[in-house]
Amino acid sequence: MNSGNDGSNGAPYANCLMTGTKKLQDELEKTGSKMRQHEENLKLLKVQKNQLDDAILDLQSLGKSLSSGAPNTEDDDSSNGRTEEGTVEQILNHEKSAAIIFCHLKNRHGIQLSNHSLSQELLGIVATLGKVDNDNLSRLFSEYLGLPKMLAIICKTYESVKSLETYDFEGAVNKFSGIYAPRSSVGQTLEGRFLVFCLESLRPYAGEIVADNPQRRLDILNPRLPSGDIPAGFLGFAVNMVHIDRSHLYCLASGGCGLRETLFYNLFSRLKVYRTRAEMLLALPCITDGAVSLDGGMISATGVFSLGTREDVSVRFPRCSGNDRLPVKYYELENQLKQKKWEKERLDEDIHREQALCNQEKYKFQLQKQDFLKFLADSSNFLTQFKIQHTSQNGQKQGTPDRGQNTPRSGWSHDQNKI
Repeated sequence: MNSGNDGSNGAPYANCLMTGTKKLQDELEKTGSKMRQHEENLKLLKVQKNQLDDAILDLQSLGKSLSSGAPNTEDDDSSNGRTEEGTVEQILNHEKSAAIIFCHLKNRHGIQLSNHSLSQELLGIVATLGKVDNDNLSRLFSEYLGLPKMLAIICKTYESVKSLETYDFEGAVNKFSGIYAPRSSVGQTLEGRFLVFCLESLRPYAGEIVADNPQRRLDILNPRLPSGDIPAGFLGFAVNMVHIDRSHLYCLASGGCGLRETLFYNLFSRLKVYRTRAEMLLALPCITDGAVSLDGGMISATGVFSLGTREDVSVRFPRCSGNDRLPVKYYELENQLKQKKWEKERLDEDIHREQALCNQEKYKFQLQKQDFLKFLADSSNFLTQFKIQHTSQNGQKQGTPDRGQNTPRSGWSHDQNKI
């Protein structure tokens, strides 16, 4: 603003001040409106977060009551291979297998096995290392894995794998060493191939473990349809539905991993369990590692469907006993809990983003407010200078006519004298 210009007409400057004032004021009000909107959004998000916190606490309490109130039905588990002893009996029916030799050594020659080179870091048979809640899951999981995997031997290290079998100079299997050596003492021969899992060679699960979970279940994200919803009827992941003995939950492989992160994750990966076949088929868009349903549906892998009648595998997982057994409702609650926790995580992200936007608008508001106040101060100074200059110029102009008027009057008097 140049106050040195002709101050006789201040209208253009006044209009300029009014326009500038209105522009800055509009910008300030616009920023203030955005800031208030973000503050309102934050209040709403925090209310939703509090509601989610309450829902999570309720689900956790209900889950604890279900797990602690699980029926004790140990008396019903002694038949049809429902106990670990029953599963061992099923294994003993499979003659000429490595599993039967292992079980004979363990059950009948325990002392001999403890000193035997084969016993070093041999954990057991797949079928005896996990338990499930009911016969239906036992049947489903055993059918999905198949008999060869159910009878597989589990070793901690590759050294123990090598001790199971040696070879002659021509590369043929030595039938008088390794696991073949005790065949005469146990009255069993071994024919054909058999599977062995080496824990130290398996790639373990790389994700997080569910916090404060005594079974160290894997914290795998729930599947989601393209709409973002969890598929109806989804009960959980098979790897988390297997109950593992406490001695096998920790420090069996490098990094402190237990059987769930190593053996069972490699057996089941992210196999999903659904309530019905119809619900499983509706969830096809988010099935990547196979799925099974409680009524017998089975998808072995993406695009691979197992059709036909259900197969009864002769060796099954034993059932949990007592409070280890959990109802299906527990898994539904567990999934609801994971859903609520996922929603809370998304909500925390929204709150963080909204807070950042609010802080940004607040900072912008303060800058614009300072600019507005500075403009008002500068405008006030300009108007004051303008008034002073304008008053001074008016005083000078008024002084010049007074002197001019005296001259004509004296000239008029002179002329009058002439007349």
